[in-house]
Amino acid sequence: MGRSGKIVFKQYAQNKIELLPASYEEIIPEGHLVRLVNIAIDQMELEGIISDYKGGGTSSYHPKMLLKVIIYSYTQRIYSSRQIAKALRENIYFRWLSGSNDPDFRTINRFRSSRLKKQIKQVFAQMIKILHELGVVSLDNYFLDGTKIEANANKYSFVWRKAVEKNKVKLEERIKEILDHADRINEEENKKYGDKDLEEMGEGVKIDSKKIEEIVKDINEKIKEITNDPEYKRKEEEKELQRKKKKIQKDYLERMKRYENQQEIFKGRNSYSKTDPDATFMRMKEDHMRNGQLKAAYNVQMGTENQFILGYSIHQRPTDTGTLIAHLEEIKRSIAIKPKRIIADAGYGSQENYAYLEKQDIEAYVKYNSFDKEQKKRYKPDEFKSENMEYNDPEDEFICANNRILEYHHTENYMTGEWIPNRKTCI
Repeated sequence: MGRSGKIVFKQYAQNKIELLPASYEEIIPEGHLVRLVNIAIDQMELEGIISDYKGGGTSSYHPKMLLKVIIYSYTQRIYSSRQIAKALRENIYFRWLSGSNDPDFRTINRFRSSRLKKQIKQVFAQMIKILHELGVVSLDNYFLDGTKIEANANKYSFVWRKAVEKNKVKLEERIKEILDHADRINEEENKKYGDKDLEEMGEGVKIDSKKIEEIVKDINEKIKEITNDPEYKRKEEEKELQRKKKKIQKDYLERMKRYENQQEIFKGRNSYSKTDPDATFMRMKEDHMRNGQLKAAYNVQMGTENQFILGYSIHQRPTDTGTLIAHLEEIKRSIAIKPKRIIADAGYGSQENYAYLEKQDIEAYVKYNSFDKEQKKRYKPDEFKSENMEYNDPEDEFICANNRILEYHHTENYMTGEWIPNRKTCI
């Protein structure tokens, strides 16, 4: 069968001239995300960024325009400065947002790395407050979760706290031996200590780098006394002291300073990386061969609502349990708005977290770590755990499954995930 009518196409001419070209404002749909970014940043106070400009010379791109472009590009998962510059040339949403300005990738990168970096937390906090005022987010339901981000550090550069403390104790014992030996060969030891043994004097002595320097100074004085003796007959003793002084100065002192520096870096952690001391070694998710990976990493916590990130914090603790309070305190300082409810998985369940949320009058939808296990039919509670034992209130004692009375011994307070040296579990 033939065609029933003439084929007609719409007019197509690339080089036609329009007297009244359509503005980008007419093309951008109402309610589009780019409009929300525009409104939010227009309401921001950017004095902190503007004050960083020195003035003079050629004109600069307005920081408000650059900030709008960068924030919107991040929502579109565009992070490269070259890709952002390309979008400014080709994308109508970017061109509308920038007012048809075309900053190159160097300008974008310089603004992002030198000017915005100093004020990023303040900008983020202002953005959340504006979104809250606009009713886009309510902070009624705050969904908290964490993820481990691998650090740019050598995976074999670990330093473990237990190893440092063990080696430091061994070093202290060796130094005490030298100290006792030096005291024994001191002719004036009886005048110094009277009837006390040198072993008694060594007890409770705090050995650190300052103490080692004092020991070296004391050995030098002893050597001086020996060499100034008119009847110089103690050459062997002098050689022994010289040898010990050399060992202390070139080996023990350096090692003690290194251990002290390492203990300062730990700050409650169990490990850190030599190439990135802020990173802690954490158990990462299993790979495709189901192998757990222990790598230097950071624990990043994020709270969301309506697909907006409302808060973030970076932690050195490998478990989520010990990060909840610090994260919420950071949110309180930055945006000064308290969530009504916290929704999180069992990784955040702990007594101190529940107590904190109750004190802050925040509803907690946070399971404790054994909740899912207890829902299974085959679950049997451990009868030897204190919470499952019979408690005799008048006598303040527990009765275990073997019908033995467990009397109160002592109370020990600690935070979940907190490092406690030589801690032993007692009932």
